[in-house]
Amino acid sequence: MHHPQQDATETSGEMDGTLFGPPDRAKSSNRLAPEDRAVHDWYRFVLAFPPHLVREYLTRFGVRPGARVLDPFCGTGTTVVEAKKAGCDVIGFEANPMPHLACSVKTNWHLDSDAFLTSAELCAGLARDIISAETDPRTLPPEAADLLLANSICPLPLHKALVLRDTIDDCMTGLARDYARVAFASTLVHAASNLHFGPEVGVRGRRADADVVSAWLHRIRVMAADLRALPQDATNRQAAIHHHDSRAMHAAVAPRSIDAVFTSPPYPNEKDYTRTTRLESVILGFIPDKAALRRVKQGLVKSNTRGVYVTDEDGAWVAGNARIDALCTEIERRRTELGKTSGFEKLYHKVTRLYFGGMVRHLEALRPLLKSGATLGYVVGDQASYLQVLIRTGDILAELAAGLGYEVVGLDLFRERFATATRAQIREEVLVLRWPGS
Repeated sequence: MHHPQQDATETSGEMDGTLFGPPDRAKSSNRLAPEDRAVHDWYRFVLAFPPHLVREYLTRFGVRPGARVLDPFCGTGTTVVEAKKAGCDVIGFEANPMPHLACSVKTNWHLDSDAFLTSAELCAGLARDIISAETDPRTLPPEAADLLLANSICPLPLHKALVLRDTIDDCMTGLARDYARVAFASTLVHAASNLHFGPEVGVRGRRADADVVSAWLHRIRVMAADLRALPQDATNRQAAIHHHDSRAMHAAVAPRSIDAVFTSPPYPNEKDYTRTTRLESVILGFIPDKAALRRVKQGLVKSNTRGVYVTDEDGAWVAGNARIDALCTEIERRRTELGKTSGFEKLYHKVTRLYFGGMVRHLEALRPLLKSGATLGYVVGDQASYLQVLIRTGDILAELAAGLGYEVVGLDLFRERFATATRAQIREEVLVLRWPGS
């Protein structure tokens, strides 16, 4: 997990008399504060931005209860959960099926917590009985197992997890089943697997055995307790989480209906976001084979070379842009200079163009959905993953957004990160935009 630098003191821009600068230095970490744990911690990306950042910007944007807040790259739901807690109606888009399920569950609080806990306890008892009785270990089909990181889970925890998964599917239905599957996903990663996130996903050590059922039931109890503690007025707010591409949102959102946007799109950083959720996505059946994985990747804004296909056309949206042309030329010049000839390295310039083209396509699709005066915040980071060529992500996105008619309010420093390869400080920023209307 990245940590903020202690000298982040820049400020930028002014809006309605409120200075748009960086958050408080002590608050610029993405660590989840104890007071924010409820709901957010049910299932969460290690590198998710923190709930306090959402609260800060919704306040700065003047968002009040009853407003409609959109997160077009909602991930595991930090923005939509926090906005719903604040009494807003929320809309999210997420193309990756596992985070979509998690976000849908985390924003649907219409579940009888006592009945849910009772059914989960019965399910746990049945799963334990099956685990005790079975002698032949359960395994994944070869086409599914081949998608996992090597040694990401040991045979015995995998067997217990598969028994629990099948028991959940047999014994629970509807929203309770979805809740149980999210708890299962979190248990799988944190209590059963050999995975670690630092920030890249990798394998560390071997957990030869784990009490998977007890760990899952503990998470169920936490979820039930969180549900009981939620304020009733927040529970009644509307939430719609769409399993859909953020570059085509018009069919799911009414024109001129969005008051505010707060989100964090992918960065152009060679991070394959599907790897972060690969274990739980495969075991829960969202990605059973390579064809399914490809379909997921095709629905994402391109940010890494492992998601690039010959049919991708988003680069056309920034054709002729002098700054992006120069950036891509420099990446290719650097590759030639270093003698890099691998297939992935040859795609660095292409994925850069696809990324910014995809973001232009997204911003274009967003315009008719926004109310006049809607305010937007995009958490983005500078990158140097492509042969150490610096990509000023926020600055470039600001320029592209301005070309589409958005007003650039500010580019606020959120934190700085230490880049291992270059030993330089890389900026992570909040790009603040306003839509003036047609």
